[in-house]
Amino acid sequence: MNALRPVHAFTRISLAFLLVISLAACQSLPKLGAGHGHPAGQECLHEIIDRGILRVGMTGAQPPLNMKNAEGELIGLDVELAQALADAMKVELELVERPFANLLPDLEAGSIDLVISSLTITPARNARVAFAGPYLISGSTLLTRADLVQGVEDFNAAARTWAALESSTGKAVILEKFPLAQFVVIDNQEDAVQLILDGEIDGLVADFPFVEYALVRNLGRGLATLEVPLTTEPLGVALPANSPLFANLVQNYLNTLDYTGRLMQMKVRWMNDGDWLEEMP
Repeated sequence: MNALRPVHAFTRISLAFLLVISLAACQSLPKLGAGHGHPAGQECLHEIIDRGILRVGMTGAQPPLNMKNAEGELIGLDVELAQALADAMKVELELVERPFANLLPDLEAGSIDLVISSLTITPARNARVAFAGPYLISGSTLLTRADLVQGVEDFNAAARTWAALESSTGKAVILEKFPLAQFVVIDNQEDAVQLILDGEIDGLVADFPFVEYALVRNLGRGLATLEVPLTTEPLGVALPANSPLFANLVQNYLNTLDYTGRLMQMKVRWMNDGDWLEEMP
């Protein structure tokens, strides 16, 4: 049984989770998906070099991996990682905000060069696009009110309403594990937190880092999560399916960031230190 637990400080992310992310090495390049090909029909890396700009897609609404601070600037682990990749390639970075469900279609259409947005590597997605990484091991977990239930067996009931982003692994978890419950699609996870507090939905299934963030931002308001996430998921950088040179380059840069310890420094900053919370609105 997964007991519910409240979280009282951002720095109390479990030691076990930190050990897991420390082992999220970027060791080998995954197989390329079949995909639909870049519209220009050529290796994407050549276009990026000629353009001098790396276009990175993300939602901008998945804290602490990507989010907007009080000044409206995009910050987070995904943002810092995107900047590190652009710097390594000696090109400018262009962050392109898209709804989560539009990220992979836009990548396939060629309007963005890669996606870094808390995106889980799954067989279905890897059949469409290539992935480099993983750069982080995460998992889907539940954010709910502490007074609702005490065990997972109570979540699969017609009286329960769970929410998740469209096309997310959170949605897949709900449909698989809680088929009797009602499912609601949301566009913004932070807005869904308020729906939980208002009693309009019972909970949200989202990535573990976001749930921890939401708990810290709503201390003392009766929210809770599970002791152990419902799933374990590798997060990766999605790339065009027909650009092996580009995928190889990104994988090599991720390996270097991991080997030098810089990737771990990024993770600790955004998922453990919490100093950046002062920048948030």
